[in-house]
Amino acid sequence: MPRGPGQRAGLTRAAVLDTAHALLAEEGLDALTMRALARRLGVAPNALYSHVPGKTELVDALLDDRLSLVEAPAPEAPDPVAALAELMTSTYEVLLTRPDLVPLYLARPGSRGPNAVRLGVTMDALLARLGLAADAIGSARRALILHAIGGAAFAGTDGPVPAEVARSDFARSLQWLLAGIAAG
Repeated sequence: MPRGPGQRAGLTRAAVLDTAHALLAEEGLDALTMRALARRLGVAPNALYSHVPGKTELVDALLDDRLSLVEAPAPEAPDPVAALAELMTSTYEVLLTRPDLVPLYLARPGSRGPNAVRLGVTMDALLARLGLAADAIGSARRALILHAIGGAAFAGTDGPVPAEVARSDFARSLQWLLAGIAAG
């Protein structure tokens, strides 16, 4: 397959994202520059631009890449409340694996990318099956997402509550939130 402009043999989007994840985890957002990433990959910075247009898009891609790990139930799962609980618990657990990304999810509302879209479509379908009015589905989705991100932020490695207590609190409060959403 012929290479596109700026591509280097062997450089893939997956390699770019994996290396960017490592750089971000080790050195933080300020250190995640296109030049630093290129240096780690052993390529010229322009080789990256065929995979990501710039740092903002790179951060969006990193966030969406992490969302690929969230296990989503089928939109037609028999119990939509249980399915939403499963989805949000998986989201919470995935966020806990990378506490350094949690502030970025808060700073970049409305995650972009195919994984965010996949999860949003599933959530919306499950919420619709609860009988929510169409104009309430977006609000319910945002409340659930903010709950998962906020719970993960509170339970992060430097969080004020032990991990198991934070998990238990998250599960309990998620049930309260879902009961309120289901009640309409």
